[in-house]
Amino acid sequence: MSENLYKNTEMMDKLDEFLLDIQKPARYIGGEVGSVIKDKSKVDVRFAFCFPDTYEIGMSHLGMKILYGLKNAVPNYWCERVFMPLPDMEEQMRRRGIPLYALESLDPIREFDFIGFTIQYELCYTTILAMLDLAGLPVLAEERTALTPLVVGGGPCVCNAEPLCDFFDLFIVGDGEEVNLELMRLMERCKKENASKREFLERAAQIEGIYVPSLYKVEYNADGTVSKITAEEPAPQTVTKRIVRDFDKAYFPENFVVPFCDIVHNRAVVEVLRGCIRGCRFCQAGYIYRPFREKSKGTILGQTRCLCENTGYDEVSLSSLSTSDYKDIEGLLKTLTDYTSKNGINLSLPSLRVDRFSEEVLREISDVRKSGLTFAPEAGSQRLRDVINKNVTEQNVLDSVKIASEGGYSSVKLYFMLGLPTETEKDIEGIFDLAKAVIGQLTSDRKKGRSPSVSVSVSTFIPKPFTPFEFEPQASEEEIRSKQKHLMEYASDKRITISRSKYDVSLLEAVLARADRRVGRAIYLAWKKGCRLDGWDEFFDIRKWREAFAECGLEMSFYANRRREYDEVAPWSHINMLISREFLISENRKAHEGVTTPNCREKCSDCGVIKNVGGEICRAIR
Repeated sequence: MSENLYKNTEMMDKLDEFLLDIQKPARYIGGEVGSVIKDKSKVDVRFAFCFPDTYEIGMSHLGMKILYGLKNAVPNYWCERVFMPLPDMEEQMRRRGIPLYALESLDPIREFDFIGFTIQYELCYTTILAMLDLAGLPVLAEERTALTPLVVGGGPCVCNAEPLCDFFDLFIVGDGEEVNLELMRLMERCKKENASKREFLERAAQIEGIYVPSLYKVEYNADGTVSKITAEEPAPQTVTKRIVRDFDKAYFPENFVVPFCDIVHNRAVVEVLRGCIRGCRFCQAGYIYRPFREKSKGTILGQTRCLCENTGYDEVSLSSLSTSDYKDIEGLLKTLTDYTSKNGINLSLPSLRVDRFSEEVLREISDVRKSGLTFAPEAGSQRLRDVINKNVTEQNVLDSVKIASEGGYSSVKLYFMLGLPTETEKDIEGIFDLAKAVIGQLTSDRKKGRSPSVSVSVSTFIPKPFTPFEFEPQASEEEIRSKQKHLMEYASDKRITISRSKYDVSLLEAVLARADRRVGRAIYLAWKKGCRLDGWDEFFDIRKWREAFAECGLEMSFYANRRREYDEVAPWSHINMLISREFLISENRKAHEGVTTPNCREKCSDCGVIKNVGGEICRAIR
């Protein structure tokens, strides 16, 4: 790196005037170990990677770490981090005329070529608008006429990006490792050619995995449903998500930025697999991240060693949707613990399936700190677990609890949902019955001095696109309140604590998840009314959202609380996430019949992945 490393000294002086009056100023100064500073004169393309939430949450996100390292590995590209300031900082920035800036250079992000948002959660949508506005940019894409900065989005929510189409220039659908660099190379060429924004977008639309919403026209029926979605040349009629085929060779960073202050997950993280072999019918991630791909044990060990040695972290977490579905999980854990145990490193294993928790797994993680274990039966009865295709039995849960209890664990957290399709009062009572059986198992295995406890978390079911339950209605507020009341009246054991989610938050998430383009106007109005950081209880205000929808002439219930017919044109029907609609319809029908589908390792269920990408990538599962 050159000695001409760049930092905006004028911005540093402005921040010095007030930062000590702000909570946790370390969030806003950059300069952490592992952050990348470059010679600005040698940079051709700049990318502001924006996480639409606070520093503590964004810095815990693995996807940001991967793409940050990937782009900065190219000498003439510079990727910098940007987070949403909390109200005390935002107020000072607006009062002093300080625009939203990137942490590495402290430059205003409106000077960058790309402003990219990772969109992980529907309730971050107004925060995106707040960040664009704080940057001094028009929030509407049509008002940003220059080639740069271009506002781009990626992440799981872009499988239905329609409610955000008014604000974004393009979306990256699917895995980002390859397509991000292709976009940056295209920008480098277009800048040299003095191309227009329109010319860039037309060329970008021809890259697999790129969705340019301004090149698509949406028409509606009289009842408000979508009638037709038409692509304009040269955009494809269907946008197919991008995937990394050889996951073992996919880019993974050798270093992480190590924060000055504590963050939500302050540790090294290694992704062991991507995708899921399960077919839980409510789980969007399980479908949109298909196909299932694993890294080899040697690759995982190498990345673990590299990160721990470069960052100094003494804890490493294995990241995936279901770590225990790694084909040779016992062999992987033995390989890793041989290294972590000798070096005083704690190995964290989230995402363990109840039916894959074995004595062998427990033995390999015997040195892991004995915090509570979390299992997710999702439904209280076997009938309803079959409906949602969870493929977990009560005996699986009790066997796992027994193994864990004998291994020294005394507390268990159980996750369930209310409002699942076909749910009855008996299913609701089953939530407490299962929790009581778990307490009984913990008590019978209790070792002296350990007081067993069970925490039950009950959330409201949210129907999501690209799942077999995308057709289902979300239960109304009255229905959910009635179900919660029944559960609490039935529950009678003080050793079991039950927490419930707030319906208003679940409602808004369901609305935005299945929204069409017209909802963009409601998002805009909600932001104008002051909404931002809606995922935080202290900032969430459903009243403002209801007002925004009413002023647009839209009903939240239209998007959240009605059943959708199989032949209805979905707002996201022009996006191909590799899962066929015929498969989703078949799975929905099987759900109502209480028929289960085996996982991908047991039998191929013809979900559409092989048709789209070929059988070779799926054969590796077995």
